[in-house]
Amino acid sequence: MEIGEIINKYGFPIIAAGGLGYFIYFIWRWVTEKVDPIIGESHMTLIALIDRIRMLDNDLIRLNTKLDMIIQQKEETNEIKSSDITTPKSNSPGG
Repeated sequence: MEIGEIINKYGFPIIAAGGLGYFIYFIWRWVTEKVDPIIGESHMTLIALIDRIRMLDNDLIRLNTKLDMIIQQKEETNEIKSSDITTPKSNSPGG
């Protein structure tokens, strides 16, 4: 049968509905068989990347804290050295 005879026998709306139904079935099958597994794999990869970023963030926070402590100690030692230079030392027993 040709398409013209099928349309003449059943009508265009019924043939169009059948074609659209097949199209929806084809897209649904393609999504469930091809796209869904790939999304599942990429989801696991995304979770692993997020965990690595969190670990790097924690490392950066720790390094920043250590650097702040070192800078603070350097400033304190510089203040002690500068105060030793500016204040005269007395050799008297009471002072």
